[in-house]
Amino acid sequence: MNSIDSVTLEVADPDAAARFYADAFALDPARVRVRGSDAPSTGFRGFTLSLVVSQPGDVDALQAAALGAGATSLKPAAKSLWGYGGVVQAPDGTVWQLATSSKKDTGPATRDIDEIVLLLGVEDVKASKQFYVERGLTVGKSFGGKYVEFTTAPDTVKLSLYKRRALGKVAGVSPDGTGSHRLTITSPTGPFTDPDGFTWEPAGR
Repeated sequence: MNSIDSVTLEVADPDAAARFYADAFALDPARVRVRGSDAPSTGFRGFTLSLVVSQPGDVDALQAAALGAGATSLKPAAKSLWGYGGVVQAPDGTVWQLATSSKKDTGPATRDIDEIVLLLGVEDVKASKQFYVERGLTVGKSFGGKYVEFTTAPDTVKLSLYKRRALGKVAGVSPDGTGSHRLTITSPTGPFTDPDGFTWEPAGR
């Protein structure tokens, strides 16, 4: 089992991005970091970050805070077969899914986050799965060539693979995009670049 220590979002204005993530999600800066970048990037960057919470009220609270801090709504929060969730896009362009598997509130709404999940949109799920297994990651769940979820240590960022076009549809955006992913993943597994161009760097950098 391997883990993702942190993800780094490469943004045009690191100070503004850091303020947004503190105000919107109160994210731990040790797990979600920002740094400056002017690398060309257009359209969908090929990934989303999901904040998994305990109940629908928590989704609503996070979405309201994000919109209040300057995010754009891509999908309003709504019930679905799997639970309840919505999608927002941060001012820096990162797409965030806000989700819970619960369909009913069991207590007062909070902005407490249970899990952070990085979903990489890849062209060939089976090939990417094999690539990551060869680098020491352990598969937790796998649904053929559609979706893979890796087992990671508690209190770390979780990793999943999804077909890029399907992930764009889930996020409410066109799957088309060019240039930099504007994302770096930090893990003991690194350094390497995966088949879809996602960059991993070793912990401690």
